[in-house]
Amino acid sequence: METAQMQRQSEGKKKGGRPAKRVKRNCTLVVRVTETERLLVAGKAREARLSLSAWFRAAAKKAVVTARLRPKELATLRMLSGMANNLNQLARLAHREGLLSVQGKCRQALDEINRTLHLLGRDDRKSDDR
Repeated sequence: METAQMQRQSEGKKKGGRPAKRVKRNCTLVVRVTETERLLVAGKAREARLSLSAWFRAAAKKAVVTARLRPKELATLRMLSGMANNLNQLARLAHREGLLSVQGKCRQALDEINRTLHLLGRDDRKSDDR
């Protein structure tokens, strides 16, 4: 009888120790940085009074990532490559037949390349990695 009563008491008892966390962080992310980058991040974390891990988590949640090149920009670069090939062909033709015979076509190709470069250079994204 005493054993049954003790068993009931032990079932009702709370387990000791630290309470379980609601969110368990069990994945590790390793990031390689230069010494300068490490000092920069450590300084920013210190200013925010956060640990490096907490600062990285907060920065990752707030970060806005843009693709290096959008599909439209990639198409523009392919088109620019094709125009460069045309310009090379015109230069070869100019060497063979003389510059005056292909002057208009060269000027037209250069104007088209300038327009394309202007469109590509209108990017408003700012990054130190570019």
